Amino acid sequence: MTVTIDALLADAQIPVSDQKGFDVSAALRRLAADASRRTPTAEITRAAQAGQRLSVVCRWVLNEPDAAAHLDKIADGPGRGPLTEERMDVDGALVFASLLHLAGHPESAQFWWQLAAGAGSRAAAYCLHLHHLSLGESRRAQHWFHQLTHSMADSAPPDAAFIEALEIFARYVRDHGSRAFAPTGRLESEVDRLAARTSSSSVIVSRPDRQLVARLEEFSTGR
Repeated sequence: MTVTIDALLADAQIPVSDQKGFDVSAALRRLAADASRRTPTAEITRAAQAGQRLSVVCRWVLNEPDAAAHLDKIADGPGRGPLTEERMDVDGALVFASLLHLAGHPESAQFWWQLAAGAGSRAAAYCLHLHHLSLGESRRAQHWFHQLTHSMADSAPPDAAFIEALEIFARYVRDHGSRAFAPTGRLESEVDRLAARTSSSSVIVSRPDRQLVARLEEFSTGR
C-alpha cells in the first residue's frame, strides 16, 4: 500500500513536550524563581541561542536560488495527485519547513522537517536538533543530533569540527547581520492563507500550492 504525505497530514499529531503531564503549580513556581533572578539560567540562554541559530539556518535555506523550484516539486495543484514518499522532494520539504518556522508555525515546521529528515536530510535533522533545544526538550534534541552525526547511512556524517564551525557561523551572522533576508509580509500572508485552509482536525499546515511557490519566486527575484 502506498503511503501518501496527504494521509499523514490528515492525522498529524506533534508532541510538544518531553513530559506526559503538566504541573501548573510547579510551572508557576519555576516562573517566579526565574523572574527573581537577575540573569537568565543556563537552560534559558541555551534555548534562546538555539532559536537564534535556527532562524539563521532557515533564512539561508529560504534564500537559496533554487528554493522555489524545490518547493514547487511538493506543491499541490491540478493534475499533481497525492504526494507519496517516493515523490517527496527532500529539499522542498526542508524549504517549506523553514518557511513555516519563520512565519510562526512551529508545529507544522517540525512535521515537515521530520519528513525531510526521515528521507535522509541532515540539514533537516540539524534544524530539528535546534528546534527541540530551543523548546528545552533536551532528549529530543539529543536524538536528532545523533541522527545528524551517526544514523543516516546515505552519506558520510559531518565531523565535530564541521558542526562547530556551522554553529560559530550562525552566531556570527546573528551578531553581525546577514545577506539572507527574512520572509516578506506577502510571503507570510500566503503561509497564513494555507494555515487557514487546514482541516480543523489537524494542526499541521498542508502542502504548499502554486500560489505560495509564486510568492517565493517573487521573494527570490525581488531582493
